[in-house]
Amino acid sequence: MRRKTMTEKEDNFGFRFDNSYMNLPQMFYTEIAANKVTAPAIVIFNRTLADRLDLDANELKEQGAAILSGHEMPSGAAQIAQAYAGHQFSHFNMLGDGRALLIGEHITKDGERYDIQLKGSGRTPYSRGGDGRAALGPMLREFIISEAMHALSIPTTRSLAVTATGDVIYREKALDGAVLTRIAASHLRVGTFQYAAQFGELSDVKALADYAIDRHYPEIRKADNPYIALLETVLEKQAALIAKWQSVGFIHGVMNTDNMTISGETIDYGPCAFMDTYDTSTVFSSIDTQGRYAYGNQPAIAAWNLTRFAESLLPIIHEDEEEAVRLAQGILEKFPSVYEAHYYSEMREKLGLLYPGDQDEQLINDLLQLMEYNDADYTNTFRSLAEGERPNNKLFQSEQFKQWETAWFERIEQQDMTKEETLQVMKSVNPAVIPRNHLVEQSINEFVEGDPSMFAEMLQVLTNP
Repeated sequence: MRRKTMTEKEDNFGFRFDNSYMNLPQMFYTEIAANKVTAPAIVIFNRTLADRLDLDANELKEQGAAILSGHEMPSGAAQIAQAYAGHQFSHFNMLGDGRALLIGEHITKDGERYDIQLKGSGRTPYSRGGDGRAALGPMLREFIISEAMHALSIPTTRSLAVTATGDVIYREKALDGAVLTRIAASHLRVGTFQYAAQFGELSDVKALADYAIDRHYPEIRKADNPYIALLETVLEKQAALIAKWQSVGFIHGVMNTDNMTISGETIDYGPCAFMDTYDTSTVFSSIDTQGRYAYGNQPAIAAWNLTRFAESLLPIIHEDEEEAVRLAQGILEKFPSVYEAHYYSEMREKLGLLYPGDQDEQLINDLLQLMEYNDADYTNTFRSLAEGERPNNKLFQSEQFKQWETAWFERIEQQDMTKEETLQVMKSVNPAVIPRNHLVEQSINEFVEGDPSMFAEMLQVLTNP
């Protein structure tokens, strides 16, 4: 069934739904009934985000547990699981929302559109034998990491709430069940386009591309070839996103094509982490034994994923396959230069360099090589530079660093700023704190055991890094 509804009621906690995704061909989703839970209770609530979405924060926090757990549905809810595919560690698979329910596209008073998704809400037709449920710990992890990313000005999905279900789920042991309410510009993925290209008709690929353009990039509708413009725009968004990841030492861990959004938001916080000691080979996924998704490989994997996106678009880029490939290749070849422009812009700012200089890239790369050679902490090194501090460690006490520092000071002197002004700029972009993995795990374990105080303290600190 296809429908498009708009609902605004006083008893709907402020939710106003316009379910445009359901205007796509039926192959892209399955309508499902809500999965009941035993005793829903909100354990953490994002009031700031609720206010940003024009929701009734007080009522939703006090009375919205049944909705935020998927036990009940608000008026006008969509209740769908989205279908998509994807390359997981380079292997193509049919996927889909195996444990998530899209309850609608909420429209703010300013006309902004956001997906409201319940992650861990129960079994769907795409669950592939799983129970569709989620444990409290991983949902708390996504909540705190996504909010930390947002505070660092990195495009990301966000978390409105974590709601305990009162049910026990079984993994290696019995765990408390929970549902995360995820907010996203949309859940359109590279994998959604791969699914359309693999299992649908040409008309399905075109319908999806037109929908993505209208929803995210309506300004390219009038381009000579809007589908080439879509590829180029998504490439730009992803290049900028990965550059921001690299600049703060963030490692996603699982850059499968189903985890790359068309909107350019970071999505799906599984085995991710912020790097401690700078090492380009660092991985944070126990199953990534080959280092495919290591920190240093993330830009190349983004380019690989974008190539899969381009392949899905080929039939609508041009009716002649050779011409379609030529046009797409012309866009894909831009990725290295586009990414490097974003990356070095981010890194210049971290070193207080406010306009490009001929030797900047060499200066940045030399510092990173010294950091890796001396096992330096990534975040603390840049923060120490910003604070004007020189800790007694291998890096800062090495003769090579002192030589680098001299070159850096000479570069700073070329700017029309004092050293103090430069350091202030650096402080504004180099975080003093990041969600250190061991502390995140400790805070989550304590939360699960009944003491949320450390988690709450970390969340407060990380929102002003």
